[in-house]
Amino acid sequence: MAKHAQSLFLEEWLRGNSSSSNSNRNNRPSPSSSARAIIQAWAELRDSLQHQRFQPTNVHSLQTLLNSQTSLHVADPQAKLLLSILNSPQLSPPPESYPFFLRLLYIWVRKSSRPSPPLIEAAITVISRLLSYESDAEKSSSLISNGILLLGAFSILPFLSKSSQNVCLEMLSKLLEEEYQLIGACQELVPEVLAGIGYALFASELVHFHRILDSLLGIWSKDGGPRGCVPYGLMILHLIEWVVSGSVNSTSVEKIECISRDILEMRKPNHAPFALVMAATGILRVLNKVMPSPNKTGITLLLRNSAEDCIVALCRDLIYKTEGFRHSSDNEYHLLLQCLSLGLARSGLVSPSAPLLSCLASSLLIEIFPLQSLYEKVVGYSRGDPGVVGFNEVEEHLGSILFKEAGAITSAFCNQYVSADEEQKGVVANLIWSYCRDIYSGHRLVALILQGEGKELLGHLEKIAESAFLMVVVFASVVTKHKFNPKFSRDAQLDVSVSILISFSCMEYFRRVRLPEYTDTIRAIVVSVQENENACVSFINSMPSYVELTNQPGLSSLDKMKYTWSKDDVQTARILFYLRVIPTCIERVPGTVFRKVVAPTMFLYMGHQNGKVSRASHSLFASFISSGKDSNQDDRVELKEQLVFYYIQRALEAYPGITPFEGMASGVASLVRHLPAGSPAIFYTIHSLVEKAHRLCRKAMSEDADMWKNWQEDSEPCKKVLELLLHLISLVDIQVLPTLMKLLAQLIIQLPKAGQNVILDEIYAQVADSDDVTRKPTLVSWLQSLSYICSQTSGSSETTRGKSKRNDTSGWSLGTLGFNRVSSRL
Repeated sequence: MAKHAQSLFLEEWLRGNSSSSNSNRNNRPSPSSSARAIIQAWAELRDSLQHQRFQPTNVHSLQTLLNSQTSLHVADPQAKLLLSILNSPQLSPPPESYPFFLRLLYIWVRKSSRPSPPLIEAAITVISRLLSYESDAEKSSSLISNGILLLGAFSILPFLSKSSQNVCLEMLSKLLEEEYQLIGACQELVPEVLAGIGYALFASELVHFHRILDSLLGIWSKDGGPRGCVPYGLMILHLIEWVVSGSVNSTSVEKIECISRDILEMRKPNHAPFALVMAATGILRVLNKVMPSPNKTGITLLLRNSAEDCIVALCRDLIYKTEGFRHSSDNEYHLLLQCLSLGLARSGLVSPSAPLLSCLASSLLIEIFPLQSLYEKVVGYSRGDPGVVGFNEVEEHLGSILFKEAGAITSAFCNQYVSADEEQKGVVANLIWSYCRDIYSGHRLVALILQGEGKELLGHLEKIAESAFLMVVVFASVVTKHKFNPKFSRDAQLDVSVSILISFSCMEYFRRVRLPEYTDTIRAIVVSVQENENACVSFINSMPSYVELTNQPGLSSLDKMKYTWSKDDVQTARILFYLRVIPTCIERVPGTVFRKVVAPTMFLYMGHQNGKVSRASHSLFASFISSGKDSNQDDRVELKEQLVFYYIQRALEAYPGITPFEGMASGVASLVRHLPAGSPAIFYTIHSLVEKAHRLCRKAMSEDADMWKNWQEDSEPCKKVLELLLHLISLVDIQVLPTLMKLLAQLIIQLPKAGQNVILDEIYAQVADSDDVTRKPTLVSWLQSLSYICSQTSGSSETTRGKSKRNDTSGWSLGTLGFNRVSSRL
């Protein structure tokens, strides 16, 4: 099966399956040579053989040919030319040219549809002699790696004689066992070695299969051998997939039994754990993709069970050696975690296991989203620690295949979670919820440290955190669907709901895209929480206190002096989440909890410069004022009235600079509707609004005397407040209405004629459209009196307005006597 690989060159296929797009870009091949250059290179090589003289320029000719590996075709005559040069005692090419010869012969073997069998036999003889008799001083990593690759390619040829195949496999095995240090000296050529192993494993009988397989799994543990890493682990996974997929439906089951026994059941101490786990997941990948023949069902089931048992055993060892991952700093364990997660993500469905679930959770939180360790390095650098996290380190992680496959790993993790026992589910869920809280506090601190010059690094960290947010949302969605069914108690569902809400609040800053899983989960758990007072209180008590909001722990004394709570975007995003969720369960929030926990934060964030945040605070106030189900209703009403006084003061002092009018209007409308009739708080609200309108109009008219001509289009703050006051005419209770009418009349009478006409027209339209038979007669009488008074005073007002700018506003300070005179006439 010479063309078994998805790619003609197995090593390139392995590279493509083990590299991220970034690394592929960094390892681009040399530009291809032109057809003219290729013809010239072959001509120069023929000349060297003809004249029995190998020049340094001939090495360049070999390189020219290799630059076009993907398009180059080496036929039998060219292969014979290469072998003749190698076999000629007079030519003696320099040792550095030997890898080029081997590579060109490899292209010949892999691309020729039917290479000449006698020429293949001759090639094996020449290459065996070259690799056997080359002195240690002249051996190189490139020679050994390409030799292994070529020997493996020879062994897979279907027409090769058994003796020649044994020669190739024996030499390949010997090179792996004896020259591992040269293989390890050039990490870039490890894929060539693995491809040679893959060819050999596919072609070999059991004797050589055992030996080569042992080298594949054990070479990483040898002193001076190649170092294990994630890309090589993925190559092992797909290499085993490539070998096993050809064996599952073959006529013989010997290799399958050998793999089951050697890799999975009888692990040797010298076998590298990361290689073992990738080999096992490679087997599972095949079994999940290939449908075996009916007579192979038993052996494939045995192979699946052995592979899964091997992975679980490695996970148990890992958890035991690292004490649950709490104290692990060994690179071998980190590599095993990384390979385990990638292997399970690529292998497909795996039987549920507690160790697997635990390792996947730890891999996600420690390896795929290593934010905690990165934050610690940033903070350490800010305090003078030389072990600073570098920009390149974070950028490399963003471009790594581990990070690129975070979604697939999360999916594997969730699949394991669904089938785990309840105790283990609770353990990993608590790990995720705790991780969210740690990320919130860590990113909040780092964002303040990196502001300014560290913004680029901060942006890269936030990209990792955004993906972590997606992982949390997907996991929370799975947890919600699992927990919200009748077999779980109400208390268990509420505990999960509160935990998810708190976790979402911590990760809210990183929510940059719309996710159906997010909104669906929020809806499901909010419906649950809003029906239970204890759950509501538990969620609200998780909100940071006023002291925490206005002080950032972990900063130096100098940084604390510079800290401004309103510029803490991470914290603001979390509080905004609370401001939006609390109104959904406001009926279940006791007044004492609202007073102690919610109110200080609500009033603080009413003064936030971000209009979205400020509006949410006003909406929360409005929802509390309109709520009414409290065990002690009198206490709740008393609290509402107390809060109104501070609310109006807080809202009006920041209007129009910070307070959004829409938010304030909703709060005012809510309080006049829901406070008891005749409440002092409503009287205070109306007086405060009239005074604010008085000051705003006075200021606006001093800047633009013709402002009333554009009433409908203009958005002057004073006009908005006036419109709110006019709207209150139809909202306030009958006990408050007389005071509102009196104060409005006093305000309107001081306006210039244009302003009076605009306001009176607005009131006329409002009263005319009113269906309130109770207050309409009173309003009609009041409006008639007000119109008469305005007509009597308009002359003096117009005269005053025409004199000077100073006199234009003199009517705005009529004093108490003027107010009383207008009131008595009304």
